[in-house]
Amino acid sequence: MMEKHQIRKTAILVDGGYYRIRALDLWGKKAANDRADELYNYCMLHITEPSEPRDLYRIFYYDCPPMTRTMKHPLTKKNNDFSIMPGTKWSNDFFKHIVEKRKVALRMGELAESTAKYVLKDSSLDSLLCGQKNISDLDENDFRIDVKQKGVDMRIGLDVASLAYGNYVNQIILIAGDSDFLPVVKMARKNGIDFLLDPMKQFPKRNMQENVDGIESFTDKI
Repeated sequence: MMEKHQIRKTAILVDGGYYRIRALDLWGKKAANDRADELYNYCMLHITEPSEPRDLYRIFYYDCPPMTRTMKHPLTKKNNDFSIMPGTKWSNDFFKHIVEKRKVALRMGELAESTAKYVLKDSSLDSLLCGQKNISDLDENDFRIDVKQKGVDMRIGLDVASLAYGNYVNQIILIAGDSDFLPVVKMARKNGIDFLLDPMKQFPKRNMQENVDGIESFTDKI
């Protein structure tokens, strides 16, 4: 058992796709550098706010590069080159600012661009189904790109295993909301890691709640 005065060596792992969605919902749109500052400051709240003493080992940020493929829109038939989209520049600027932060490691997966497709947004589909909107009312903004990430979950799992088996830390905080991480949570705890989940004001699935050592969020501090 850890002595009451002993400082915990803490690693913070951030599922970037999840963080960016939650940050947009909680705090609105921001410039790339401001979002990067916000992410870093939010992570550091896990070090400074708890009553137990903690020392940051490193922040690991996991994400995928933006899409660069050209795709034809199913409604307008216009070719959209995603490599020159404003969102692509924003993402690249965001990643650039992230890696400039002290003790932050960027872990990049890949996008399955070859299987990317346009799909109706959930809100637009609901409007069609309940009769609030007709097919003839649809416009370009009713569609979104559906593209899968590859390698992010694997990189999180590998880093958790490395941290646990290498005895680099005795505490891991995961900022995520996906119960797919449950196997790595169990593995880390079996190796004596104090494992906390930060779902950023969302309600995690019950199996995640039951298998972590605590839930900790500081969304009201930003």
